[in-house]
Amino acid sequence: MKDIKTGISGFADLKVTDKDLAVNVGSGSLEVFATPSMIMLMEKAACSCLAEYLEADETTVGTEMNVKHISATPCGMDIKAEAVLTEVNGREFTFTVKASDNAGTIGEGVHKRFLVYGEKFTAKAKSKLN
Repeated sequence: MKDIKTGISGFADLKVTDKDLAVNVGSGSLEVFATPSMIMLMEKAACSCLAEYLEADETTVGTEMNVKHISATPCGMDIKAEAVLTEVNGREFTFTVKASDNAGTIGEGVHKRFLVYGEKFTAKAKSKLN
């Protein structure tokens, strides 16, 4: 991994469609942006934050997510997520994450990711099948 400093940020965005709604994701019965979809977008922002610093077979996996979903978003609105790297502890990375729609903040919290080596990590996971 290339040298990395705290304070860098990454972003991800999407327009809410039917596939992102709680009723279709299985996380509720309403036609509003689903919490799992918000979390996915926050993780995507954190991944984009680190992308240019990874080398060869390096990647990161999410290990912890502690967020509040504080405002509902209807289908058709734009969502933007931001992740800011706040701590580096060896191969562990901590981010503050935030998601907003056109009307303001919809979610916020803390996310952790861990550096792994793709081939080795995948092989270990697949070994559970034996």
